[in-house]
Amino acid sequence: MKSNETIRIAIAENSVIIRSGLASALKRLPNLKVQTIELVSVEALSDCLRSHCPDILIVNPAFGDYFDVARFREEIGTKRIRVVALVSSFIDASLLSKYDDSISIFDTLEVLGTKMNHLQDISPVEPNDNQEVISQREKEIVVCVVKGMTNKEIAEKLFLSIHTVITHRRNISKKLQIHSAAGLTIYAIVNKLVELSDVKDL
Repeated sequence: MKSNETIRIAIAENSVIIRSGLASALKRLPNLKVQTIELVSVEALSDCLRSHCPDILIVNPAFGDYFDVARFREEIGTKRIRVVALVSSFIDASLLSKYDDSISIFDTLEVLGTKMNHLQDISPVEPNDNQEVISQREKEIVVCVVKGMTNKEIAEKLFLSIHTVITHRRNISKKLQIHSAAGLTIYAIVNKLVELSDVKDL
């Protein structure tokens, strides 16, 4: 799965509070485009598989009295759906071993994000010509954005037109799939474009 694609995640859970809460949390994950489908019955799951086949199915092992993972995998055949156990009570570890992963209602947003990223990376990575490294000029613009400069200020500092700065920023967002200043800040720190102390002083 490519990082810029929308991930379709179906949530099969009887409790509306847990189901809707998880859907809300998934939509808050940074740098992931998530479309959630909430399922309240086995029939709804069957309909979902026919019409909007998900990339990931998060399911309570007690869904529909008992969710049979092995039978589900047989039914979907060659469709590549990751099946994740939603743990909201004590579950036997041997039962969880049949799933691709498990998430708990006690997982933090950070842990949830890490697991969703891991599930995406399981698919073979296809070559993507769009996954370019940003240019030196684009790195300079990222640093300026992280420092809180406006497009006009960036243009003046780098001797560019405002239109060119906007085009560079659009290209940076497209290449990195980062659409917020906070996301660019993290990128800049991780890639050592700025020091953490520089960010703290802002």
